[in-house]
Amino acid sequence: MALAGTVFKSCAKAHLSLRHPPPPLYTPGVMQVFVILPAAGLGTRMAGPQPKQFLALGGVPILIHSLRAFAAAPRVTAMYVAVRKPEMERVQAQIAEFASEFGFAGRVHVVEGGDRRQESVANALNALPAEPDDIVLVHDAVRPLIDAATIERTIDAVAEYGAAIVGLPAVDTIKQVERTAHGALITATIPREFVVQAQTPQGFRFGLLQRAFAEATADGFVGTDEASLAERAGIPVAVVHGSQVNLKITQASDLELAEFYLRQRGR
Repeated sequence: MALAGTVFKSCAKAHLSLRHPPPPLYTPGVMQVFVILPAAGLGTRMAGPQPKQFLALGGVPILIHSLRAFAAAPRVTAMYVAVRKPEMERVQAQIAEFASEFGFAGRVHVVEGGDRRQESVANALNALPAEPDDIVLVHDAVRPLIDAATIERTIDAVAEYGAAIVGLPAVDTIKQVERTAHGALITATIPREFVVQAQTPQGFRFGLLQRAFAEATADGFVGTDEASLAERAGIPVAVVHGSQVNLKITQASDLELAEFYLRQRGR
């Protein structure tokens, strides 16, 4: 994996406050920060009757925890949640329920998502009242424990480099393999210093992300994340240091670990 620029800084502990600044206003000529949370996934890897983003974590839906984190970031202007059409009313009701408690009032918008993450993010991009130099952060709806310090570091890196993602250095030995009918065969060992484990948020200047999406759409390319589209478009992407706590909830054991981290944060 080739990275055009890296920014690794020490992680700082941060706790979410229940007191929030008033919602920022849309101000022409002033850099704004928008957050997109694609939440249209069906969550098929986790057994249960509903998608992961609607499961409870500490008595609060996972999606609401994710929104709460960004609502606590003073530089965030607004958040856009992309969900499947049948779930839009449900999400709007959840947002309204927690609006006053977590500072959502007037700052969260719900848009229709698509069958793929890329389509959901594209729909949200089209809804943003953004200028080319504004910043867009895309965050997995099921990473509910993102902290304020990481959000701020990402915004700073995007302001400096134009594009940046949160990532963790690989700690395990990484093997490249070839898939066969009888299993996987190792073809190479990839030096760990050349590898990071991508997390979110992934942030970009609005104009750069628009270009990356437009080129991908024109070529019929579907990426695994937003950074893969930017890389393909020749846009350098920096990396800021993430956290093990910023885990993505994909299975029951992840939810149990998130409950543990949430209790530790509350102490």
